[in-house]
Amino acid sequence: MNLDFKIVIPARFASTRLPGKPLIDLGGKPMVVRVAERALLAGASEIWVATDHPEVRAAAEAHGLSVQMTRSDHATGTDRLAEVVELRGWGAQTLVVNVQGDEPLIEPSVIACTVAQLAVSGADMATVAHPIEDAADFFNPNVVKVVCRADGDAAYFSRAPIPYARDHFSREGGGETLPQDFPALRHVGLYAYRASFLKVYSSLTPAPTERFESLEQLRALWHGYRISVVRVANAPAPGVDTPEDAVRMQACFAHYAADSDRN
Repeated sequence: MNLDFKIVIPARFASTRLPGKPLIDLGGKPMVVRVAERALLAGASEIWVATDHPEVRAAAEAHGLSVQMTRSDHATGTDRLAEVVELRGWGAQTLVVNVQGDEPLIEPSVIACTVAQLAVSGADMATVAHPIEDAADFFNPNVVKVVCRADGDAAYFSRAPIPYARDHFSREGGGETLPQDFPALRHVGLYAYRASFLKVYSSLTPAPTERFESLEQLRALWHGYRISVVRVANAPAPGVDTPEDAVRMQACFAHYAADSDRN
């Protein structure tokens, strides 16, 4: 399926846990550039780095990337994408993918299948999930879970352990294992949107659950918008959220560079 779509990479400089995150050096290039290099392989017609900081803009442009400056007061990445859609004048049917700026190992094929899912489903948004196989992940509030409807659309997202295997966990007395064929799915924060949805998102009132769960996608569900979920078999490569993550990612790219030099 040949689709015309655009990718936006939100790159906020003032990360709470890791300030200056988009500019972390990974094998001689800033992380935001590494993300863009992976995103380019997905086949988008345009790729834009959306940032509020001149240093991020300079670094991206130095590597030939298109940059759209945005406001610094956006509460979510979706709000930042909505501003890009407005500033670029993209039409209502434009397909826009939000590729997080801290995912330098993102699989281009996952980006492509997510935007394809959006196109064929007719949904307002599409996102990604994979099976949870570890009980610790299932009970971890930092692991977002999604429950889907029969048509593949999301019914609800939560940090809570959903769906809850009542009888199994009662027998196990602590939830150290998951039942066989348990339909627990971990949400992956990759989103594709129709521009028509992004044009109205910022005007939507926050959902009551959104504030408590700290999950912006609940706003879309609360207002009746559809989120189609692509299921992939395996967890994607981890991103960079903390200084420890940054050290691991730098070591990863140093290893790749060493392999390239030997070859």
